[in-house]
Amino acid sequence: MDLNTERTATAVLVLGDGTVFHGFGIGAEGETIGEVCFNTSMTGYQESLTDPSFAGQLITFTFPHIGNVGFNDEDIETSGLAAAGLIIRADITEPANWRAVGHLDSWLTKRKLTGISGVDTRRLTHIIRQSGAPNGVIAFNRNGAFDLDDLKAKAAAWPGLEGMDLAKAVTCTKAYDWTETNWDIHTGYGTQANPKRHIVAVDYGVKKNILRCLAELGCRITVVPATASFDEIMSHKPDGIFLANGPGDPAATGEYAVPVIRDCVNSGTPVFGICLGHQMLALALGAETMKMHQGHRGANQPVKDLTTSKVEITSQNHGFVVTRDSLPDGVTETHKSLFDGVVEGLNVDGKPVFSVQYHPEASPGPQDSYYLFQRFIDLVDEHA
Repeated sequence: MDLNTERTATAVLVLGDGTVFHGFGIGAEGETIGEVCFNTSMTGYQESLTDPSFAGQLITFTFPHIGNVGFNDEDIETSGLAAAGLIIRADITEPANWRAVGHLDSWLTKRKLTGISGVDTRRLTHIIRQSGAPNGVIAFNRNGAFDLDDLKAKAAAWPGLEGMDLAKAVTCTKAYDWTETNWDIHTGYGTQANPKRHIVAVDYGVKKNILRCLAELGCRITVVPATASFDEIMSHKPDGIFLANGPGDPAATGEYAVPVIRDCVNSGTPVFGICLGHQMLALALGAETMKMHQGHRGANQPVKDLTTSKVEITSQNHGFVVTRDSLPDGVTETHKSLFDGVVEGLNVDGKPVFSVQYHPEASPGPQDSYYLFQRFIDLVDEHA
């Protein structure tokens, strides 16, 4: 047992190389498989677990106090597919927050999300940093019986995120309207009743809070599926087009999304992309993407805006990145990571088109990056 030899293990985490971590099951009994990553955020575990960009991933939370604020019905980024599982060090504690409506473990069970506690997350994070994000299986069985050889085989056989299109698994199935605005401590979420502009958001796994940020700035939003054609997008007569975040390999999703994005760029309509939307916009412009060694996942990521020299503290969740050397003429890098120097934003010269790799809606700064939404709105108004 990794951290406690006095209790019977009810769960295991088995990595693709055969490494086994014993621990204690949380959430729903069963098995779940995915890429094992780590997230350094000290808050926001509920938002992370419901972020569609985490689809296909088992999140290792490096912060030890997961569950201390319980769960609520407001801090949810999607009601659909998101993280595949979670890995934590300490037992889930009783909730101590005025917004909590229940215990995190009951919420995990309700969502059929399987996890494991009692894991040496420092050791696991070290493995990821040294060797890259491995495949893994979490198995939770209350009687403590596990076929480790079978679990090792399953972890080793999982194909990994590279080459995997997950946008189709998390996107909406039909277009819908969005009017909900940002949360207020006194009134909760609001409603945009008097929109001044119309944005079409292409849902590759969009987070609700991105839509709220756009609605807050006077937008009526139509969300369309990831597979929507250019004609379908333009049939809504958008003033601007938003390319959403999402999971998986941008090159795989880009097989059907990139031609549509290229047409959007050429239409002259303002375009703004975040995360996967940023990566596929880069592909549409002729750049390339690559799988990162360990990715960026956390709420303490410093990024420099190269157009102003200001530094933002950003929230990030991505395992792929746009390669700097592949950026074509006419595309300018606008933001740069101060952790490892990777491309964090781009702009198309002479066109109302830009994107960022990180998540300005996630409030880690807390509002360092909100200006990006206003920048998009300004472009929309200028080209109305």
